[in-house]
Amino acid sequence: MLKFIHRPVLRVLKFAGFTVLGGIVAIIAVAIFYLNGLSDLEPWHTVHLDEDYSADGAVSSFPDYLAMEDRLFAELQDELISKLSFGPKDEVNRFQPDSVSNPLTWPRNWNRSFMIETESPTASVLLLHGMSDSPYSLREIGQSLHEAGANVLGLRLPGHGTAPAALLETKAEDMISATALAARHLKAMQPDKPLYAVGYSNGGALSVVHALRQLEDPSLAKIDRIILLSPAIGVTPAAAYAPVAIQLGHILGVQRLAWSSLGPEYDPYKYTSFAINAGYVTHQLTMEIRSRMDAATADGSVAVLPPILGFSSAVDATVITRDMISNLYAKLPENGSELFLFDTNQFLTKRPLLSDDAADFLDPLVTDTARTYTLRVITNEAPSDRKTVLNTYVPGTNNPAVQRLDLSWPRGVFSLAHISLPFSAEDPLYGIIPQPEISRLQLGALALRGERGISEIPAGDMLRMRWNPFHSIMMSETQSFLGLGAED
Repeated sequence: MLKFIHRPVLRVLKFAGFTVLGGIVAIIAVAIFYLNGLSDLEPWHTVHLDEDYSADGAVSSFPDYLAMEDRLFAELQDELISKLSFGPKDEVNRFQPDSVSNPLTWPRNWNRSFMIETESPTASVLLLHGMSDSPYSLREIGQSLHEAGANVLGLRLPGHGTAPAALLETKAEDMISATALAARHLKAMQPDKPLYAVGYSNGGALSVVHALRQLEDPSLAKIDRIILLSPAIGVTPAAAYAPVAIQLGHILGVQRLAWSSLGPEYDPYKYTSFAINAGYVTHQLTMEIRSRMDAATADGSVAVLPPILGFSSAVDATVITRDMISNLYAKLPENGSELFLFDTNQFLTKRPLLSDDAADFLDPLVTDTARTYTLRVITNEAPSDRKTVLNTYVPGTNNPAVQRLDLSWPRGVFSLAHISLPFSAEDPLYGIIPQPEISRLQLGALALRGERGISEIPAGDMLRMRWNPFHSIMMSETQSFLGLGAED
């Protein structure tokens, strides 16, 4: 009888063992297949820099933060750049001293934190850039808000502006802590003036996390209003499994598993290579926003959340716009918040060559009379016309006020992209109007043609829209929302 009972159990154990073994083999096979598609690691993927900010470090003031940043960039020079050797093929490499991509050839290195002060500021503005970006991404917006009367601090977030390897170890709490430190500095400078935050992509998530934490922590500098550009408040669920891939890489001794992409570092102000830990950090921020929004809704504290003005492309390959709406905007009180969406260019997307499915969530959104925020949508005046209109849906209505704009979709452009929003056509790097006195490289106008697989720059990078043809409207709406630039 005992033998009869043990035999099926043994079969189950054998089956389970083979299943687990098969799963491990499958994971390793997938990892090998994935690794075969990645480039080899370069020194900027492996260098370790000690002098960056961490939440548990000794830095407690913004002047100390800047002093550490000085040491960090000196360390970057000593530990990486001085040890590199380059050949003729490295003309477009941000670490090559004579490269057109070297940020040190610019009048100012915008990989560094910056502060722009005015004599009689009416407000203070904290700029928080995106993941793998740098303070450059909000430089133009910051200068505009400074001209409108604000003190502006562009913060270089931990892990950024140096080498892609820095994002292998950066933690969400490091970025949250740095944000709080910079906000405290601005508020101390002008305690009787409002403090605003402008967050791009991951920086948008950081600004919302700070605003939610300030509901419970009175020691945090209070942010009074928030501007979001392409906010990363909804990312692919796969980002949650980054620690598994990282651990597998440690077990196998394969460092390349820590990267979701490896590419030539041709951009002076943005990493081309992307560490999967960076995606995990953004995932952690989105999860905190979701849980804190639920808690604030339950206890009623959401009523004092600062008003938010968000700008997003209806189609976005980096973040999930509909998740941003469900995780944040759908839970906001009626406090004057607004969401500004850039529809696809229907002149092109309504044709068989292109798909418009990604923006399908817009239809139920505009008809939702339960909205607590104002929804604004830039779209074509007619599908057969590149001219645009601004449709405004106030809370509780689905009948828009229609404003004809003096702007049209540029020829050949079917949508904005996640990375488009902060940059105007005049941006010296990502725009289309040359400014050789500032930058010898113009990525916004880059459109190489030839056989596939030859260019070092991926075709997808060249196809992606890098500037915003509606930038002037975005800036006008931003200044109005923040009460800046208005004449007395």
